[in-house]
Amino acid sequence: MTEYNLPPTLPSWITDHIRLYLEDPEKAHMWNSVTAGGPGPLPTLLLVPTGKRSGEPRPLPLSYGRSGDNYVVIASKGGAANHPVWYLNLVANPECEIHVSTLRTRARARTAEGDEREELWKQLAEIYPPYNDYQVSAGERQIPVVVLEPVES
Repeated sequence: MTEYNLPPTLPSWITDHIRLYLEDPEKAHMWNSVTAGGPGPLPTLLLVPTGKRSGEPRPLPLSYGRSGDNYVVIASKGGAANHPVWYLNLVANPECEIHVSTLRTRARARTAEGDEREELWKQLAEIYPPYNDYQVSAGERQIPVVVLEPVES
């Protein structure tokens, strides 16, 4: 099992989900979103970008959707006015690793724009409706839609 040096500032429910993903990825794949205002079990992946300052892997479980062979995540940060650190890490270094249930693969991240962004946003907001509320809370910040494109190892 991969070991990560997790920042002590992560909430325990996130560190617990990361550990579960590493120990039992099939069980961790479906997350019960009811506690966060969601509709129930949602598929999650473990995104592992590289910290832009630390150079360390920074795993984080996120709900996701699909677009063809790609995975799509939303950089919502619960509707905060600023982008989540994981998104800034991907902007600085788009090469990352993703775990989707038992699949582990390298990926390259890019931010969807224009019509593609709008279509993917609608798709993910159907999966997790609170994203629409998060966009309202984020004010002028347009919440990024991130496409994770698997790459050959």
